[in-house]
Amino acid sequence: MVRPNRHRRAAVVLALLAGIFAPIAHAQATAQEFRNGVVVAVSRPGAEVGLAILRRGGNAVDAAVATAFALAVTHPAAGNIGGGGFMVIHPPGGKPTVVEYRETAPAAAHKTMYVNDDRALGHRIVGVPGTVRGLALAHQKFGKLPWKEVVLPAVDLAQNGFVLDQHEAASLNGVVAASKDFPEFCRVFGKSDGSRWKPGERLMQPDLAKTLRVLAEQGPDAFYSGIIADQIVAEMKAGGGLITKQDLAGYQAKLREPIHGVYRGYDIYAPPPPSSGGIVLVQMLNILENFDLAKQPRFAPETLHLMAEAMRRAYCDRARYLGDPAFTAIPNHLTTKSYAQKLAASIDLTRATPSADLAKDIVLADEGESTTHFSVIDKDGLAVANTYTLEHSYGSRVVVRGAGFLLNNEMMDFNRRPGVTDRQGTIGTDPNLIAPGKRMLSSQTPTIVAKNGKVVLVTGSPGGRTIINTVLGVVVNVIDYRMPLQDAVAAPRLHHQWFPDELRLENAKAQAATVQALVRLGHRVVPATKQGDAHSIWVNWQTGGFVAAADQRLSGHAAGY
Repeated sequence: MVRPNRHRRAAVVLALLAGIFAPIAHAQATAQEFRNGVVVAVSRPGAEVGLAILRRGGNAVDAAVATAFALAVTHPAAGNIGGGGFMVIHPPGGKPTVVEYRETAPAAAHKTMYVNDDRALGHRIVGVPGTVRGLALAHQKFGKLPWKEVVLPAVDLAQNGFVLDQHEAASLNGVVAASKDFPEFCRVFGKSDGSRWKPGERLMQPDLAKTLRVLAEQGPDAFYSGIIADQIVAEMKAGGGLITKQDLAGYQAKLREPIHGVYRGYDIYAPPPPSSGGIVLVQMLNILENFDLAKQPRFAPETLHLMAEAMRRAYCDRARYLGDPAFTAIPNHLTTKSYAQKLAASIDLTRATPSADLAKDIVLADEGESTTHFSVIDKDGLAVANTYTLEHSYGSRVVVRGAGFLLNNEMMDFNRRPGVTDRQGTIGTDPNLIAPGKRMLSSQTPTIVAKNGKVVLVTGSPGGRTIINTVLGVVVNVIDYRMPLQDAVAAPRLHHQWFPDELRLENAKAQAATVQALVRLGHRVVPATKQGDAHSIWVNWQTGGFVAAADQRLSGHAAGY
C-alpha cells in the first residue's frame, strides 16, 4: 500500500470533515431480479425487443443486436445505425472479447481541416459510420438466431410507431425547435402540424422502416456498398460532406482483446484503444487499490479527494498518450500496478494537485455527450455490455434523405486544433489528431466485471468524457462499498478530467459541508445536474439470479424473465 507519511497525518483531519451525500431525488426505482435473462436500456420498447429475442431462444448477443437496432428507432438522440461504438462480450467460461465499431475519418480528411471551422453540426463533421458492421460482426461470431430475425423487430417499431414517454417527447420538442436549419430533420422528427409532441403520442418513421427492412433482408453490405450506401453518398454530395462510396466500402469493424485489469481480486474487462475507457478505468482502479477506501464513508471528503486525484492523473495520461493504435504507439506501462503505485505516491491527501503540475511536457495555450449504454445477460451467463453513440445528441442533425436515419458528428472527437491544449479542456496533442482512415479517440467504457471466470457486474454509461468516471463510481460502489446495485447506480457521481481543473459533483448543493471541505483541500467544485445513465446488471451468486438496475436519470427500463 502506498501511503506517504503526509497521507497518514491527513487521515485524521479529513475524517473530521466527512459527510455523506443524500440519494439523488430522481433515482427512486428498485432493482429487479430475473432468473433467465434481462436487458437493461434507456428505452422500454428497446429493452422489450431484446427480451423478446431472449424468450425466442436467442442469446445475449442476439438480444444486444436487436436492442441496438430498436434503440435506433426509439431513442434517436443516441441509438443509431449512423454512428459507432464498442461491445464487450463475456462468454460463460470463455475468453472475453470486444467488438470495436468506432467511426473513421473519411479519406479526404486532414489534421487542420477544422482549425478555422468550429461548426459542430452538418455534413462536413460526419465520420464513416461503424454501427451496422459492428453489430453484424458480433452476430456473425456469437449470435444464434438468423440475422433477419433480430433486425425485423426494429422494422415494426419504425413502421407502426412507438409511444413516446415524457423524456422522449421533451427531447424531440427541444431538438426540433433548435434545428430549423435542418428541414429533413424537422420533417422526420417534428409533427406535421408544427405542434409539440406530448407523452402518449406515437412517433412513426416510415423511411427508417424501409432502410431497416433492407438491412434485414440484404444484410450489412447494403449499408456499405449497396442502396443505402448510395443514399449516404448522395446526402454527402448534397451537403458538402466528405464520405465517399470508397470510404463506406472500406470500413471494417474489428475484434479486439479487451483491456484487462484486476481490482481487489475482481477481473475488469473494458474496451481498448481507440477507446480510452479501458486504459483510464483500469489505471484509476490501480491507483485507488493502494488506499483502503472503505475505511471512510463513500462520500467522505477523503474518498472524493482520492477519486478526483486518481481521475486527474489518468485523464492527463489520456491526453498525453491515447489515440488509434493503428496510428500511434501506446505505452505498455499505463495499466501496470507499478506505475499506479508511483501515481498513488504522488497524491497529497492534504491538498489537491494543480492539473498544470502533472504535464509540464504538454504546452498549455492561454486561456458530447449523447451516447447510450445497455447491458444484457442470458440464461447461460453470456453477458454483453454495449455503448454506442452519434457523438452529440442527435448527432450532426443530418438525416439521410429517403433513408430516415441520422448521421453522427463524430469528427468532433478528434483533437481538431493541433498543438492547442488549454485549461478549458481543449486537447491538441498528437495521438488523436485527424488522419484519413483514423479512428477518433473515444471515452466509451462498456465494462464487465468477473471473478473466477464468472460475470459479476455488467455496466457502462453515456456522457462524453464523464463516461469513464461514471463507470468508476459504479464499480467502486459495488466492490468497495458493497452497495445494492440500484443504490450503486443511483448514488451521486463525480467527475474530474484533468482540464478544466474542476471537480464536478452531482447533488453538490445538498452537501455544503462536504463541498466546503473539498474547497479547503484546493478543489474547485462545480455542481452537476446529471452525469451518465448507467444501466447495469449484477449477478447474485447466492440465488443464481440477475439483478437489473435501470438508471432513472433519463427513463431506463429493465426487461427480463
